[in-house]
Amino acid sequence: VPALATEPQFAQCLRRHLEQEQLLDGRYRLQKVQGGCVALPVLQDKFSQLWLPQEMPCGLVWIQDPIPSRAACRQTPAQKLRDELQRLLGESWSEELERDVPHAWQRHGDLVLLSEDSFRAAAWQKLGPVLWKTVASALGAQRLARRGRVLPDGMRTPSVTLLLGQDGWVEHVDNGIRYTFDVTKCMFSPGNITEKLRVASLPCTGEVLVDLYAGIGYFTLPYLVHAAAAFAHACEWNGHAVEALQRNLALNGVQERCCVHHKDCRQLELRDIADRVNLGLIPSSEEGWPVACRVLKKGTGGVLHIHHNVESLPTPALLQTSVLQAELESPEGAGCDSETRDPMEDGGKETRRARIRPEWQRWAEATAARIRGLLEELHGQPWHTSILHIEAVKSYAPHVHHLVLDLECRPVLP
Repeated sequence: VPALATEPQFAQCLRRHLEQEQLLDGRYRLQKVQGGCVALPVLQDKFSQLWLPQEMPCGLVWIQDPIPSRAACRQTPAQKLRDELQRLLGESWSEELERDVPHAWQRHGDLVLLSEDSFRAAAWQKLGPVLWKTVASALGAQRLARRGRVLPDGMRTPSVTLLLGQDGWVEHVDNGIRYTFDVTKCMFSPGNITEKLRVASLPCTGEVLVDLYAGIGYFTLPYLVHAAAAFAHACEWNGHAVEALQRNLALNGVQERCCVHHKDCRQLELRDIADRVNLGLIPSSEEGWPVACRVLKKGTGGVLHIHHNVESLPTPALLQTSVLQAELESPEGAGCDSETRDPMEDGGKETRRARIRPEWQRWAEATAARIRGLLEELHGQPWHTSILHIEAVKSYAPHVHHLVLDLECRPVLP
């Protein structure tokens, strides 16, 4: 960093002069240098504009390890990024370009994943690699990527461009579980953390799980690592996700308790094997419902965890409706209430009872009836389905919520 060194008695006078001329680099502190002098950092891109009165004794030095100023330390990463880019562009900076600077991003270790609407203006493209190096430096990253729209290929393949770095493999830790994946080829949803925590708290000791949409192991791993499921069958048709899933099973030491099925779950040949089935696909897992019914143990049944996006009518306040008593009394309902809350609630069971929306309840009841019909058609005998729990994972879009229905399915004994 370029700086002007002067004797201590002239330091404040020189500082005021540099501030008036807008030449002082406020990112760094004044520092002592050899000879007992004080060095004041100067903005490098404005160094040519520097003019000093003759009576002000000073000399040019270079500070090898500048110390950040207190103001710089207080800056948020977004502010630091904006300031670095403003310095890079100088007089070319504009309000239009400022709107293109992201205020939020995903961080995965040393890789930062930018949103798809960042740095789209033509002026950014002209900067080339220097732009990405500046952004990475400001955000404390070694690698940089930008997210695009999810491809409509049925596999939710991300359209991600690697901007800086050699590969997109990263590692992420949630609730003590290690996930590794390639951000350019696999989706990772940090918004599902509440459901992963809830799954980890379910009583699954000795159970066999079938995860019909396993991905990189978002839910398969919590079931195996924390919920103590005895064995899991993980079905996934995306080859990139399968590669990450196999790595993650090994990373967490549970590869011997999981069989990975690389195929479309609708072609899954398993039958009469599962105590529990996870259907973690949105906006709808409906195409997997017949498969889920087929893999459930026909003699004892089990629990389905059905993910779905449900639209609600806009209301000024959440309307009150009753929740089946099973949710409040079941071990699973009690267990998850103690670990994690609906993201829209801040109270206990009474709050949850008041905040289940009518549309959610209607969807849950219709789904329970549909599953019951599928089971009775498959097995030729009566079945009973009961709603254990309705979990709101997150808001997916305006008036649309990602829900999970815990549905207990049992054959009616003669």
